[in-house]
Amino acid sequence: MREGPVTVFGGTGFLGDAIVRELVEAGRGVRIAARHPALPAWLEDGDPVELATADLCDEASIEAALAGASAVVNAVSLYVETRDVSFEAIHVTGAGRLASRTRAAGIERLVLVSGIGARHDSASAYVRARARGEDAVLEALPRAIIVRPSVLFGPGDAFLTGLEGLTRLPLIPLFGRGTTRLQPVHVVDVARAIARLIGHPATERRLFELGGPEVLSYREILETLLAHLQRERPLVPLPFLAWRLMAALAAWLPGPPLTRDQVILMQSDNVADEDLGGFQDLGILPRSLRESLPSCLVPSGS
Repeated sequence: MREGPVTVFGGTGFLGDAIVRELVEAGRGVRIAARHPALPAWLEDGDPVELATADLCDEASIEAALAGASAVVNAVSLYVETRDVSFEAIHVTGAGRLASRTRAAGIERLVLVSGIGARHDSASAYVRARARGEDAVLEALPRAIIVRPSVLFGPGDAFLTGLEGLTRLPLIPLFGRGTTRLQPVHVVDVARAIARLIGHPATERRLFELGGPEVLSYREILETLLAHLQRERPLVPLPFLAWRLMAALAAWLPGPPLTRDQVILMQSDNVADEDLGGFQDLGILPRSLRESLPSCLVPSGS
């Protein structure tokens, strides 16, 4: 009897698309569940991929997307709240609803994508929602697996693409003095880890923090990027107070380029806890930001 598909909620997003591809390449059937599902451009004839229209705020659509599934991934992300949708609705209530419906459907394996630094006492509403969402999922499905990646990068990402845009300015403002430490992780490595957790985990760990092999300061990331792009720009420290003021002004714009939560996130290190599950538990050697830049960005010399 053929095993049911893995339903990937948020399967059209940056990470979700990579998860779908890893599962397909591993020989698994996949159902992409999203508000506006679409088949990926890389799909080949015969690849076992289905589409399901689903919304974490709509229980009936969740149940339909779960029908006959063998496992579930929640890769739905919301980074900026709008008048119609909030962090609470997606990352807490929605995540808990999906976990509850997963359990009711008799599906034992659920992977929730959260983020490093998820804490109840954070000044960021986004981070607090992530932490409460983890609680809601584990309350509904105690055997769920939580995956917390560091900042994601890869071809077509928001992280490197945004920084590349900054390097076109005559000078580059730093968050504070640029000392915040990050552990950028390739999107394919995270997707591969999730695909293995959906398959046959080599560990009983339920919480994973996934970071790349290099811990770099924000300044070091920009210097590495500038060297790769063959550009020379001065890096100028800018106090976090100035960033908070700019974020407050940008909040009035549709699709703000900078948010209060983003500024708060840049005030704390984003590094994986070595005492939690990691790539080593899954037999994966993650690729570094430095070695991946040629496949992510093309130097222009400008």
